[in-house]
Amino acid sequence: MIHPPIDWKLIESKYFIDNPLESMSVDILQEQIQYYRERASEYDEWFFREGRYDRGEQHRRQWFSEVFEVEAALRASKPSGDVLDLACGTGLWTQHLVPLANRVTAVDSSPEAIALNKQRVNSNSVEYIVADIFNWTPNQQFDYIFFGFWLSHVPKEKFVPFWQMIKGALKPDGRIFFVDSLFTQDSTAKDHATLNKQGYAQRKLNDGQTYRIVKIFYEPNELEESLQNLGWHGCVHATENYFLYGLFDR
Repeated sequence: MIHPPIDWKLIESKYFIDNPLESMSVDILQEQIQYYRERASEYDEWFFREGRYDRGEQHRRQWFSEVFEVEAALRASKPSGDVLDLACGTGLWTQHLVPLANRVTAVDSSPEAIALNKQRVNSNSVEYIVADIFNWTPNQQFDYIFFGFWLSHVPKEKFVPFWQMIKGALKPDGRIFFVDSLFTQDSTAKDHATLNKQGYAQRKLNDGQTYRIVKIFYEPNELEESLQNLGWHGCVHATENYFLYGLFDR
């Protein structure tokens, strides 16, 4: 079947322009980068439910049960060949990609996070790149692309250009896998403000410093439809409380 060419302007208008982030400033994106640089040494506390993120043993058991569900889905998707790990952070997901890939290219805007990633992963098969993803263009195509907890930080007006970049970076028979947060208050720190769906949030470091970041919570069905309208083939799944994840191909 021959499909008509994708009308990117129509998709942008229908799905991603009527939103409070239409005029997102460069300032908030720079603030977001600075926040994750400053937070690098604290980031794992969020994932491991420590410190300000500790909400008790029952919560921790449920959280890690859902983490294991996503990790199993990632393994089942069979990452292989040349893998791109976008917003690689401290290596919590890079460590799962390395044993399955021939080579991993790991990109993040935080050199502090990349330093921690190197310590955790400790592999010569990883090439690390410090770059602002919104201003970075891959110089090759990849068999598999992964991004964890990154899509929610992409402003709505950059959603379509981001996915165009991903499509250009993916080999014709390649696949992408992503994981991100569902909208639930107890996934964030106990001293963070109440979450909202306005597309941004104020986040606090352990020392009390605050930063503004982009934070968009997607409904799995709506995100799946949006990606399919961009020409992607695949599904978005949700765990019981905390995560959504998707596997797509071109």
